[in-house]
Amino acid sequence: MYDVLIVGGGAAGYAAGIYAARAGLRTLVLTGDEPGGQMGIAETVENYPGTGALDGPKLAEDMRRDAQRAGAELRMERAVEVSLREYRVRTARETYEGRTLIYAAGASPRRLEVPGEERFRGRGVSWCAACDGAFFRGKDVAVVGGGSSAVSEALTLSHVCRRVYLLHRRDALRAERRLTERLEEAENVTFLWNVQVEAVLGRETVTGLAYRELPGGCRRELPCAGVFVAAGRKPNTELLQGQLELDAGGYVPADETTRTAVPGVFAAGDVRTKAVRQVVTAAADGAVAALMAAKFLQNPQK
Repeated sequence: MYDVLIVGGGAAGYAAGIYAARAGLRTLVLTGDEPGGQMGIAETVENYPGTGALDGPKLAEDMRRDAQRAGAELRMERAVEVSLREYRVRTARETYEGRTLIYAAGASPRRLEVPGEERFRGRGVSWCAACDGAFFRGKDVAVVGGGSSAVSEALTLSHVCRRVYLLHRRDALRAERRLTERLEEAENVTFLWNVQVEAVLGRETVTGLAYRELPGGCRRELPCAGVFVAAGRKPNTELLQGQLELDAGGYVPADETTRTAVPGVFAAGDVRTKAVRQVVTAAADGAVAALMAAKFLQNPQK
């Protein structure tokens, strides 16, 4: 029996583990099979206070180490079933019980939901430039999206690929200005504005993609060896359905205390309904959730 069960090994989960363990609570962090979350696959994190420009996997490893040093137990297991009111989590290996539960499972890439996307998954279609970019060294690739994640993916690929095409449905990026400026300076990046991807093309592997100019323009084809999808993210809250009312986007309604509608259950990081989702806000959520869990354990009636 743990005092605090934490589902998720990103910034929110690690921060919660640090603060809960430092509060003297028996703490278990189930990191999933990709520890570090989005932070763990980011080429560079430039806006986390006190670190300067830091390698994303390095920051994730530092947080993991700090959680262990604080006394939290970490297991690289993915939750397959969560029972909120019993504070119980089942993985493929074991079932764990706690006295409180912090859900910090993060978010996953959204799919384009176009023909060819799933067919060529792992054969030219990817959602992670840091993971798969090296396979496309010296080749032409496309990145689909217009936010900070899309710009970051394109930057990563610009270091290894011959040409990077960034396709966006609008006429301007929604990314941080500093990231955008760096991408605009890259000589091997081409922007395609106001376009909608309609299909991923290929035979055994990806050979290109088809897109349509907006609004209602011509359909064109772009030859490329790889398509990197960075069209936003969706919260990993499938395991909570039916147990907790989620908002229209699938996020967990919880205020700045991170308390959910279920007493003793807290939501932290990218799964929580909030205005800004960054590494720093996820870490802040984790710290708050751990402190609120400690407070709940002292007085479960409040």
